[in-house]
Formats: sequence, C-alpha cells, structure tokens
Amino acid sequence: MNDWVRALGIDYGTARIGVSVSDDLGFLAHPLETVPGGDSEKASARIAELVRLRCIEHLVVGLPLHRNGEEGAAVGRVRAFVALLRPHLPEGITIHEIDEHRTTVSAMEKLHAAGRNAKNSRGIIDMAAAVEILQIWLDQRAGGMPPLGEPF
Repeated sequence: MNDWVRALGIDYGTARIGVSVSDDLGFLAHPLETVPGGDSEKASARIAELVRLRCIEHLVVGLPLHRNGEEGAAVGRVRAFVALLRPHLPEGITIHEIDEHRTTVSAMEKLHAAGRNAKNSRGIIDMAAAVEILQIWLDQRAGGMPPLGEPF
C-alpha cells in the first residue's frame, strides 16, 4: 500500500456541500471549503477542480442512510450528484461510499465543545461533517479494515 494518501471527503447537500481533504499521510481529515449546492453543474465543476488541483485519488462520499441501514430518497440525490460529477473526474479515481449517519451531529458536538453555537456554525457545519466522513474512511483504512460500502 502506498504511504501517501490523497483523499477528498464530501458531505452532499442541496444547499451546501462540505468538502474535506486528508493530510498526505492519511492520518487526519481537514476542512477545505463549502461549495454552494444550488447549481449542481457549478458544484460538480468546483469539486472536480479541487480533485485535479490536489491530485486526489480517493473521493469519499457520505450516504445519508436510515438508522436501520436502509436507503431513502436522500441517498438517490447523493448518487445522482456523484453520477453528474464522475465524468469530470480524472480516470483512476476511486469513489467510496460511507454511512454518514450521525456525522453532522458529531461535527456539531465538536463545534459546540469549541465554543460555537448553531447560528455561528452555519457556514462551517457542512465542512465539519465532511471531515467526520473522511476521518471514518481514513481510520478504517489505517486499521486494515475495508471501507464501508463498495466503490462504484
């Protein structure tokens, strides 16, 4: 396994898309930016640009599964966005799906612990959730466990 990891995490939303990036060693996820989600074409172009600029090899996408693991309409919206994004991505990139259940709650708890409230976290909560999504994948990868969900 290559010691260098270039991964981008995505917390998809129709209003905002949180984006995170891994450090090169694949230990930690860091917030990168929040992409406006209202125009899917522009959003996919921006994410594809980030992928190219940062030489990303793995795209980790959060799936909003129900508590029982079943898929709902929100999962379909995420996959539709990924389908729109895929043709803009470089060949060879691997897309991983991660159950994002509770990532926003976990991100908000961490922001609260850092002294932020819901109102002053609005602009960064999506990035923080993307960090949680990517960190799950990085931790699974480091532990030798395969990521949840199959690449598609």
